[in-house]
Amino acid sequence: MNIGEPLKELGDIDYMPLRDKILSLDDNTWDENVSRQEMFDVHKKTSSLVMVFCDGWPEMTVSKEVAWDCLADSAVPLMDQIINKHYEPGGMIIRAMAAKLFAGERITPHTDKHPSFHLAHRIHIPITTNDHVRFTIGGRPFHLKVGKAYEVNNQSTHSVMNRGDEDRITFIFDYMPPAIKSKAKSLS
Repeated sequence: MNIGEPLKELGDIDYMPLRDKILSLDDNTWDENVSRQEMFDVHKKTSSLVMVFCDGWPEMTVSKEVAWDCLADSAVPLMDQIINKHYEPGGMIIRAMAAKLFAGERITPHTDKHPSFHLAHRIHIPITTNDHVRFTIGGRPFHLKVGKAYEVNNQSTHSVMNRGDEDRITFIFDYMPPAIKSKAKSLS
């Protein structure tokens, strides 16, 4: 969604239960759903724990994916807390996942293209990072900090570079507000 600025800080959050759960999972769990890596070239150097994903337009099918069972207990309360504090409740989470950018890799500049990206708030919750990670949005570099949540303008060109020796993990979810959710089927 174009929020009129590159990045909006949503404030402090208690991300530790979600962080602990994500970090407790073995490497094989990260490879159970590779659809993002196969569908989108910009995500080839990443790995994902996909909880919720949507398909189709203008009628969307939103489905619980393989990582739902292992992350929902810690992720859903955190997403609900952010939604209730910053957005109108009653909408729909149409995507939710932990995304890992491998050490020394990058996500090349892009804008998110699916029509739903124009209508849903994209929220990032840093789980792990290092001093050598830069998230660039609209040509401006940002360093997202753990313990905070952010809304990202995914309609502005954005990229991520991890020049560090450690993987960077971010939990991402897309929230479609109720007014837009009810109109989604008629949008083209």
